[in-house]
Amino acid sequence: MLVKICGITRLEDARAARQYGADMIGFVFADSRRRIEVREAARIAQEVRGIGKAGVFVDQPLEEVRQIAVQCQLDYIQLSGGEPAEYCRQLNRPVIKAVRIGSGEPDREGWESFPADWLLFDSFVPGQAGGSGRTFDWAGLREITRRISKPFLVAGGLNGVNVPEAINILRPYGVDVSSGVETDGVKDQAKIRDFILSAKAAKTAKEGSHANPNCR
Repeated sequence: MLVKICGITRLEDARAARQYGADMIGFVFADSRRRIEVREAARIAQEVRGIGKAGVFVDQPLEEVRQIAVQCQLDYIQLSGGEPAEYCRQLNRPVIKAVRIGSGEPDREGWESFPADWLLFDSFVPGQAGGSGRTFDWAGLREITRRISKPFLVAGGLNGVNVPEAINILRPYGVDVSSGVETDGVKDQAKIRDFILSAKAAKTAKEGSHANPNCR
């Protein structure tokens, strides 16, 4: 079970994520209370090796995304806006495409055909592009995800208590958390540890069929 700890802004939290067995950390470069400056993300990326690094972007200029990917040694680019397929094709990193659940009818064919390496299912909250701390109807998406061949992650309101249930219902390749490992809006290293251990202990039928991120 791949585990991504998103919204990293401090070196000590990145180190904790790696220490406790996370596979990937995420830096948010879009407008957000978890936004990190490029220089600081680059410093953390340089200091914390051996774990995948994803950058989260929302409808930002293509060249800006490319430059940040190089500066911060990103392994993955997460697109959390309305970026079109052609935009995605021009990126020089594997892409995680965020899909908001609850914003309309599920579009399995559209999700499958989008030129992303992974999908990320997250809750739809008006005016927010993730990190809302709200769950979505996992059971309602179950039949669709069972027919999806593309590897996918699940996000949205996950924490150390409910992540086994989400994994059991949706059987994802991985899970993504941000607010669920925070206390008063700040990453909590005990919660990071508990979330990782809980997720890694859960079982999923889709494990083992896709490669892990290319860690630096």
